[in-house]
Amino acid sequence: MAGLFVSLLGTTTLTQAQSLQVKQWAASCSACHGTDGYSEGGMASLAGQSKAELIKKMNEYKTGKRTASIMHQLSKGYTDEQIEQISAYFAALPAEKPVAKTK
Repeated sequence: MAGLFVSLLGTTTLTQAQSLQVKQWAASCSACHGTDGYSEGGMASLAGQSKAELIKKMNEYKTGKRTASIMHQLSKGYTDEQIEQISAYFAALPAEKPVAKTK
């Protein structure tokens, strides 16, 4: 039983570390696309877009089919797995930025 607990604890720790890694990759998008992918104008918001659409766009930048001032260069720095994980992160967020609750 103790072995199962340690195994589950290790899995949870690994999952948390992976989640933090994906958030770190996604944070690099904030300079242009806003915190958590909610653009304040100028660039498209990433939050709430479909995972498939985000992957498609990133791959188009990566191959040169789609051009932009910097995305065609940045996209080449990510593996297909990283693009999939980042896309899943943004797709899981609501399309509209949640309003902060005041007390």
